Amino acid sequence: MHGSAKDATAATVAQHRALLESLPFSDVRDFHDARRGLVGRRRPNAVTAEDGSTVWDNDTYDFIAGEAPDTVNPSLWRQSQLVATDGLFEVVPGLYQVRGMDLSNISFVEGETGVIVIDPLISTETAAAALALYREHRGDRPVTGVIYTHSHVDHFGGVKGVTTQDDVDAGRVPVLAPEGFVEHAVSENVYAGTAMGRRAGYMYGAALPRSPHGAVGAGLGQTTSTGTVTLIAPTVEITTTGQEEVVDGVRIVFQMAPDTEAPSEMLFYFPDLKVLCAAEDATHTLHNLLTLRGALVRDPHVWARYLTETIDLFGGEVEVVFASHHWPTWGNAEVVEFLTLQRDLYAYLHDQTLRMLNQGMTGSEIAERIVLPPAMEDSWSARGYYGSVSHDVKAIYQRYMGWFDGNPAHLWEHTPVDKAERYVALGGGADAMVENGRAAFEAGDLRWAAEVLGHVVFAEPEHAGARALLADTLEQLGYGAENGTWRNFFLSGAYELRNGSFGTPTVTASPDMVAQLSPAMLFDALAVQVDGPAAWDERLNVDVVLTDTDERYRLRLSHGALTYSDRPQPDEADATLTTTRRTLPALAAGAPTPDRLSAAGIEVSGDESVLARLTAVLDPGDPDFAIVTP
Repeated sequence: MHGSAKDATAATVAQHRALLESLPFSDVRDFHDARRGLVGRRRPNAVTAEDGSTVWDNDTYDFIAGEAPDTVNPSLWRQSQLVATDGLFEVVPGLYQVRGMDLSNISFVEGETGVIVIDPLISTETAAAALALYREHRGDRPVTGVIYTHSHVDHFGGVKGVTTQDDVDAGRVPVLAPEGFVEHAVSENVYAGTAMGRRAGYMYGAALPRSPHGAVGAGLGQTTSTGTVTLIAPTVEITTTGQEEVVDGVRIVFQMAPDTEAPSEMLFYFPDLKVLCAAEDATHTLHNLLTLRGALVRDPHVWARYLTETIDLFGGEVEVVFASHHWPTWGNAEVVEFLTLQRDLYAYLHDQTLRMLNQGMTGSEIAERIVLPPAMEDSWSARGYYGSVSHDVKAIYQRYMGWFDGNPAHLWEHTPVDKAERYVALGGGADAMVENGRAAFEAGDLRWAAEVLGHVVFAEPEHAGARALLADTLEQLGYGAENGTWRNFFLSGAYELRNGSFGTPTVTASPDMVAQLSPAMLFDALAVQVDGPAAWDERLNVDVVLTDTDERYRLRLSHGALTYSDRPQPDEADATLTTTRRTLPALAAGAPTPDRLSAAGIEVSGDESVLARLTAVLDPGDPDFAIVTP
C-alpha cells in the first residue's frame, strides 16, 4: 500500500488567490523583525544524536522561499518563511536568541560571570547545538542559571544539553520555574501521554515529507525535534507576581500567569534592559485554547486578564518583547500595540462565544458565524496559524458547556463505526456513497466529501475507492489550510490512508520525566493502566515504604480500581516494597516483577505473587491506535 501526493485542484487554487487579494501581503515588517540582529548561522543546520540519527534538520525547509506554491495556503507559506528563519540573533546587547533549532526558541541573557539560559528546547542535542552556536560568537561563557517559562516539554526537555544535575545540585546553576511546574510538566506527558503523543504525530506532521506537498511547518515552529528529553527539577520556585530574583547579577521581575497557555506559566521583565519575556502568552499567532493533540481547555478570560496586567505592570517603560516562539517586537508603542491586540483577541473570542452560546448556538455554529474585527483580521500576529478561531471557539464552548450541545438527539449517538454502517445503508451502499463523495469533491465541497467518505471508510475499511478519495479530499483540505497544525492533521490522515500507520514518532515520557513523578502521581499513572473488567475480582494490598523520606503508602486494588492512602492501616499488607523516593519511579518503567524491582533497588517482601497479579491486570496504552480508520 503506497500513494503519492497530488497537485492542488482548481477550487483550492481559487481559494488561495482570493486570500492573496484579501490579506495585507505588502506589510513586510515581520520579515525585517525576524532577521533583525542576526549574529550568525549554523551551516549546515542538522543536529544528530550520538548514534548518528538526525534529530533536527532545519535545512529541509530551504524550499520555503519565493511565491507560495498552489499546494500551500499563501498565508501559512508566509508564516513558515518567517518561522524557518534560523540563527543566533541579538535582541538587545546582552540578550540573544537562537531560533530555528527546534519547535521553540532558546534565549541567552549575559550575566556578570556567565550566561542564563531561558527555555532549553525539547532535546539535549538541539539545546547543546544552540549553546555552541551562542558560544561561537559570544565566547565560552559558563551557564550560570536556567529559567523555564512554563511546563510544556519544548521549554525544558533539552536542559541537560546546557547544564548538569551535578552543577544544579551543587548550587552553581539555579533553575527557576513557576509554581506547580514539575507536577504539570510530568502529569501532562504521563497520564494521557500515549494518546497525546500519537496525536502529536499528526499535529506536527512528524512523518510527512518536507515539501510543498507535505510539511511546511506548524505555525508556532516548524516541527518538534526527536532527541533526548530530560528534566532537572527547579531549585527556585516563582510564586507571586512582583517577585524579584537576581541571577548572576541580572535583575528579573516575575509575573505569574497560571492557567493561560500552560497551567504553570510566568512572564518576566528585565528592568535594566527594559525587555519583557512574554513566555508563550503573546506570540505572532492566535494560540491554542485546546491543542489538537489533546489537553485540558485553556481559559481565554484569564489569559486576557493577565495580558492586561502585563501592560499595566510593564507597558510604561518596556522597549522590547520577546517570546519562547517567533521573533521579538521592538519599540514601546509597537510592544504595547502588539500586547493589546493579543489581549483583545482572547477577550473577544471568549466574550463573543459566551454571548452567542447564550443565544442558543452550538460550538460549531458559533465557529462558523463569529466575525473578528477588521483590526484582528488584518493583523498577521492574530491569524490562526497554530490555534484557529474555529477550534478555539469550540474549545470555549466545551469549557463552559461540555461535549453535549443540548439537542437530545445528540445525547446518545451511536459509536463512529455503528453510525457509519447506518449512514452507508442510508446512502444506498458504499459505492453510491463514494460517488456522492466524488461529486462533492469535484464541486469543491471538501468538508462534505470528507464526512461522507469518512463514514464509508469506517463502515468498510478496505474499500479502496473510499480510502483513495478520502485521502485526496484530506490532502486538498490540507493544501487549503492556513493553520499549520490543521494542514499537518489533514496531510497526516492522507498519508496514513495511503501508506499505513506511522505510529508515534516522538515520545516525551522519558526516564527523566518519569523520575520526577511524586509517589501520588506515580500511583495515579499506574491506576489509569488497570484493565477494570480484568481486575473486578482481584483484591490485593501493597505497602510502599520510602526510607529516605519516612513515608508509607498503602496501594489497594479492589473492584477494578487502584487507590492509595498515606494513613496508617489496621491490617498487614500482602506485600511490601521498600525503597527511596528517587528510586520509586522504577515501578513505572516496566512490568513490576520481583527480579526487575530488585535490580532497580526496590526490595520486595511478603507474597511476591501479588506483583504478578497486579502486572496481569495492567493494560498500557497503544502508541499506534487508529485515527482515520476504525
